Amino acid sequence: MSAGYRFAESKAPLRPVREVQFGVCSPEEIRAFAVCKIEFPETIEETTRRPKVGGLSDMRLGTIDRNFKCQTCGEGMAECPGHFGYLDLARPVYHIGFIGKVKKILECVCTHCGKLKSDVNTDPIFQAIIGATKSNRMRKKRFQRVWEHCSKKNICEADPIRDDDDLDFNDDGQLLPGHGGCGHNQPAIRKDGLKLFTQWKKGKDEEDEGAAKGQVEKKLLPASEAYQILKKMSSEDIELLGLSEEHARPDWMIITVLPIPPPPVRPGIVEGGMGKGEDDLTYKLAEIIKANNSLRQLEREGVPPHLMVDYENLLQFHVATYMDNDIAGIPQAMQKSGRPIKSIRSRLKGKEGRLRGNLMGKRVDFSARTVITGDPNLELDEVGVPKSIARNLTYPERGEFW
Repeated sequence: MSAGYRFAESKAPLRPVREVQFGVCSPEEIRAFAVCKIEFPETIEETTRRPKVGGLSDMRLGTIDRNFKCQTCGEGMAECPGHFGYLDLARPVYHIGFIGKVKKILECVCTHCGKLKSDVNTDPIFQAIIGATKSNRMRKKRFQRVWEHCSKKNICEADPIRDDDDLDFNDDGQLLPGHGGCGHNQPAIRKDGLKLFTQWKKGKDEEDEGAAKGQVEKKLLPASEAYQILKKMSSEDIELLGLSEEHARPDWMIITVLPIPPPPVRPGIVEGGMGKGEDDLTYKLAEIIKANNSLRQLEREGVPPHLMVDYENLLQFHVATYMDNDIAGIPQAMQKSGRPIKSIRSRLKGKEGRLRGNLMGKRVDFSARTVITGDPNLELDEVGVPKSIARNLTYPERGEFW
């Protein structure tokens, strides 16, 4: 911290951190820690010129204006840290950070019943994988190895019909439950940009006359369908996959409730008395809410689902570019001026991002970096400093010594 600046210390009480647990927030958790539901893209009420209730600058989210107090904690802009809101999405959308993981999980489970394609009780290879990755520290390796094993299977293993003599019992004499698979054929899962597709190979008896042999039927897999498949997964299958029922259920990786960050995270800028220019995140959140409200309006009007695909794609695009505006193969989201939106990811990554630039960056006074010079007139314990540094970089030296 610079010696010439003084910052008021916060009155918030200090608490020691005992542990940190990383995970994915469930929709219920997001609603629980949020203080209000956001429904409108506007920030200011036109008639009163005050923050709009239910808008992106709702006073319950916190304040960045010294004229107002936060309606949640009652503090001013100096003490209020901001509080999250939430937005219920009209349709589930893929999370751009998890879409690759969701694709792999869908390749491991049955798209019809939600069970793992392989039975751990009858598959010795699967048993060996689980036995070798029992430790919590090996969950990532377990997921990779289970995916490599299950993704090759093109049918969901069903329980065989067995006689009474072939039934399996545990050590307590209780009948072991079967795998519970349905026996349906499984498609290949393909990713293209922000979309997932299922590819079905037609059997010989299903091929039309004149159709090419081994023809592939490609079908879009909407986030809503993927969400329903992942919700069917049992707690046992989630653990076998290396995930956590408590901290990282697969269906939480698809967004149904979007957390809305507080205004202190996305403060507006007063532009020379000509009004306030909103932050890129606020602008992008407004686009998300507009697309979401359009979808809800179409639902109320009873529009058939196949006519709402373009609106679903628009909502998916806005949510994805709000989080990451540098996705390969996807056009960048732009401000009205033509400047690309600065997304959440671009604020965190890189040398000047929040982590390396702010959190880990060390700043001290009276320091500079330059190339030192050699000189035959210098002593061995001396170095030459360029004039541009020597004349500009000053160091305070006390003149009195008593």
